[in-house]
Amino acid sequence: MEKRYFELLDLAGIIKEGVAGLFPEKVWVKGEIREWSPRSNGHCYLTLSQSVSGKPVAEFRAMIWKWHYPTVRSFFEAATGESIRSGITVLVRAQVNYSELYGVSLFIDDIDPAFTLGEKALERRRTIEKLTAEGMMDLQKELSLPRLPRRLAVISAKAAAGLGDFRNHLENNPDGYAFEVVLFEALMQGEGAPASIVSAFDRIGEDGLFDAVLLLRGGGSESDLACFDDYDMAVAIATCTAPVITAIGHDKDVHVADLVASGSVKTPTALADLFLNMYKAEDEEITSLATAVDFAVTRRLHSLESSLVALRSRIVFAANSLYGKELSAVALREALVAAADPRAILSRGYVLVTGRDNRVLKSASRVGVGDRIGVRFADGSLTARVEDVSQKDNDNTTA
Repeated sequence: MEKRYFELLDLAGIIKEGVAGLFPEKVWVKGEIREWSPRSNGHCYLTLSQSVSGKPVAEFRAMIWKWHYPTVRSFFEAATGESIRSGITVLVRAQVNYSELYGVSLFIDDIDPAFTLGEKALERRRTIEKLTAEGMMDLQKELSLPRLPRRLAVISAKAAAGLGDFRNHLENNPDGYAFEVVLFEALMQGEGAPASIVSAFDRIGEDGLFDAVLLLRGGGSESDLACFDDYDMAVAIATCTAPVITAIGHDKDVHVADLVASGSVKTPTALADLFLNMYKAEDEEITSLATAVDFAVTRRLHSLESSLVALRSRIVFAANSLYGKELSAVALREALVAAADPRAILSRGYVLVTGRDNRVLKSASRVGVGDRIGVRFADGSLTARVEDVSQKDNDNTTA
């Protein structure tokens, strides 16, 4: 018995007619943009998907032709303040099309911005409003890094390339600055990431005091990084007792975690530089102070040296003056002593008379007739006997 079959093209034609019959008009379709690829020819190609529990369950190719794309894009960006990109959930108006070669495709001519705001941006905005109302947005801003932070807690996936870049740049710095980096492992994407990161913050609180907590994750798609807009994670960051610094995604990404943290940078290397630059600034300040102290000490020494030279000159002058005065006084005393020397007096023709007790006789009353006296001249002496004593003022010279 011969089997009945369809030629592939015939089957495709039947399906095409069926699709056209089922969807004669354009329909609104909800999906997440998984791939987004504007082309140089003006067309934009994308993939819409739906996931359940993090796993894709449906996926369609879609196109926005160049005669629709500029209008669709500008309207969406003006209404949402965001660009169309991978990872956002959108509500699109599309014509369902079936091609014998390419299967089912969606030809999009409109994207509802209000829906996207409701799905992603609006949820994020409500999270920020809630955190603001609860006073969570400013808690970390009241904390500041110590002058030289050294003990750092890092929340990241152990095998993350960004963590490796951070540690290599920080720990192998050419200046030899030393840090203690403690890793608290956590999931950094997917539905389980927020709870895992909150758990890491809990463990940090139990471990002890840290100078800073670093939430580190490299780049990724919008859907990969969506977990960093989670409310519970934001609360964990806000209520952390140490300053929290985030390094999540690329330059274009700003997440609720960034907004609620004490500070944020864009790359793991920039995060390492944040701490290295603090140490370099301290080094520069110390060098500047050392230079200022050296200059002040040198200037003071020069001043003291000048003062000592001046003092030495005054001391030498005073000493020389005093020495001259003392020399003059000594010379005067020597002259007086020389003038009072009996030998000098004797040399002028005077004699020195001593009594029998060899004491100088200064009065005739001490001598009696018959006493022996000594008479000393400049060139010798003699002994004489007193024959007469006269206490008159006349001269008692004998021939």
